Amino acid sequence: MRIVKSASLMQKIALEHIKNGDEIGLVPTMGALHDGHASLIARSEKNDDITIVSIFVNPTQFGPKEDYLKYPRTVKEDLEICKENHVDYVFMPSVNDMFPAEHKTFIEVKILQDILCGKFRQDHFRGVVTVVAKLFNISCADRSYFGMKDFQQLKIVERMVKDLNFKIKIIPCPIIREKSGLAISSRNSYLSAKEKKSSENISRILREASEDFKTKNLSFVKRSALNKLKKIPGSKIDYAEIVNFSDLSFADKNTEKAVFAVAIWIGKTRLIDNFVMLKQTQNI
Repeated sequence: MRIVKSASLMQKIALEHIKNGDEIGLVPTMGALHDGHASLIARSEKNDDITIVSIFVNPTQFGPKEDYLKYPRTVKEDLEICKENHVDYVFMPSVNDMFPAEHKTFIEVKILQDILCGKFRQDHFRGVVTVVAKLFNISCADRSYFGMKDFQQLKIVERMVKDLNFKIKIIPCPIIREKSGLAISSRNSYLSAKEKKSSENISRILREASEDFKTKNLSFVKRSALNKLKKIPGSKIDYAEIVNFSDLSFADKNTEKAVFAVAIWIGKTRLIDNFVMLKQTQNI
């Protein structure tokens, strides 16, 4: 495993691998690696000749009142996880290397970036897609792996790739959960034991909603889930929305495949989660 801190050097190495006929997989991360990230790395190890994991806490996706400086940075542990999972390169650029003072270009995915999390985190996805596009160009990757926990992020990146004709293929990967059902997240480390217990209700409520969605109308599913979410101790809901799986548009009575996406504060920690929901098929 090799650690690379220069964007130009990482691109040069990647181009050499392409010249040699290697296929490259990229796992973009902000560090604080966990089992969810390990599952993405495993997919790349299976599919690609070379796996690059980027570790970069991107300041452009944090708002002025958000936790950029407090975001967990666990470099030693992250490198150990990468080594254990047979990563070929860990790309760890500086902020100045990725966003020098003269940097002026940003990418926006209109409409998709302004709903759900984007409604509460202004310019968040502008920062996300810009840094992801840069990582795609630097790594020259054939595939990049994204967890479905950040479902809106996944859909926005997919749209950017399509609209801007990137050659890279986006590979969605399932949410990895703790035994309790809680979606694994770097921010879980902020939760107290009591808050973590409360947060475990989120996935249970979403799972129950996915069962209701099979046979019941949309308004009942949403109303029932909202009532349960509001009763979680210490919770404050940013949003709880049912959207179409394909394009994040709001679901209606004709929707067959939906995603129930939520963002909820438990104490001072903002958690996101979602469940894919399918209508029950009728036997003919």
